[in-house]
Amino acid sequence: MTFEDIINSIKAEFGAEIVVEANEKVMQPYLVVLPSALTKLFRFLKDNDLLFFDYLSCLTGVDNGPDKSLEVIYHLYSIPNNHSVVIRVFVDKLQPTIPSISDIYKSADWHEREAFDMFGILFENHPDLRRILMPSDWVGFPLRKDYQEQEEYHGIKVKY
Repeated sequence: MTFEDIINSIKAEFGAEIVVEANEKVMQPYLVVLPSALTKLFRFLKDNDLLFFDYLSCLTGVDNGPDKSLEVIYHLYSIPNNHSVVIRVFVDKLQPTIPSISDIYKSADWHEREAFDMFGILFENHPDLRRILMPSDWVGFPLRKDYQEQEEYHGIKVKY
């Protein structure tokens, strides 16, 4: 299945407005989709017999810089059909909330927790959204470009 076939399947199911951007002229072709469409889109990508994206290999957050959005990038792969797609979603930096897909892809559980911990992206309806790398009382989100490192943590100097 080609990248164009994947896009056409999505547009046939949901309409053209769900896809904000499509780019196949890069090493990993990607689609930018609306955050509000995530749950139904990922369920479709997994359950559709022709697409059958059964494996979420990676989910990561990205801070696109000051005064710009945060981004979540999903890498999906169909093991039996041997095709892949990258889905990108932009979220507002001031209210970075998108739906969790951990009920669709179990591997999203810890990936979403990491994106929450490092970037402050809130995944609605996640079963256990709490810090996974940083201590539970850590202040801020260390991979954001505007992150201000603490001088000390529980009496331990952390900034030199």
